[in-house]
Amino acid sequence: MEKVWINGNLVNRGEAKISVFDHGLVTGDGVFETIGVYGGIAFALNRHLARLQRSATGIGLPALDLEAIGNGVKLLLEENCCKDGKLRITVTGGESELGSDRIGSPVTMIIATGPRSAGAPTAMVQVAPWPRNEKGILAGLKTISYAENVAGLAWARAKGADEVIFGNTVGNLCEGSGSNIFVVVDGEAYTPPLSSGALGGITRDLIVSRLGIKERDFPLDILYSQDLQECFLSSSVREAQGISHIDGNPTNVAPGPVTTEIGKAFSRLIAEELERGGTL
Repeated sequence: MEKVWINGNLVNRGEAKISVFDHGLVTGDGVFETIGVYGGIAFALNRHLARLQRSATGIGLPALDLEAIGNGVKLLLEENCCKDGKLRITVTGGESELGSDRIGSPVTMIIATGPRSAGAPTAMVQVAPWPRNEKGILAGLKTISYAENVAGLAWARAKGADEVIFGNTVGNLCEGSGSNIFVVVDGEAYTPPLSSGALGGITRDLIVSRLGIKERDFPLDILYSQDLQECFLSSSVREAQGISHIDGNPTNVAPGPVTTEIGKAFSRLIAEELERGGTL
């Protein structure tokens, strides 16, 4: 029977419980990471754990026991015989009262596994009429306060799209609800800088640092410009996924040649890193 790891204990999935007074449930006070699992290895685990701590620090949670969480990841992958799938780590503010104040309780730590779909080579996106606040307190943090993403994605799906794309308050391109976005202009791929308010996605950062892709601000209107040759999404689950339609209109080509090459290069990077242990 599939297990879930909660605060150091393995429990059956159907019996996994947290308090109804947990601050994550009461207020959305918490952080999380979603990690791709390849051959029983949580890819780039060290980078994900480091970002988990950055996000926790960013919302005022105490220092996390990353060693315990890392050990829990390995134990759960073995227990669930999870060879290829995805894994989610969630940390909340712990037990609370019915309000916004924390009461100093230990954090709640949860790890769970699930399937990872192969994913389509392309996606359709819808550009949101609401901006990301690049100066907000949660900008660049991966928190469980996800209502904005949930509502935005539901709105996009109602229009037949697979993902929603946000601009920011100054009108520049930012990110998707659960993905980063790249655009190809003059034959080169670019992604918005973190100052745009975009989350520093693990896949995004590996593409930038390992494959030499540049960061650059673009107006949101680049998505409607004739200068746009290709565009694609990235995430730990999507890897590099071409964008075939924007607001229901087809793009020039998807996945285009630059997107395809980056996707192949990232797949090689994964394979090479997995041979070295894959934790990065």
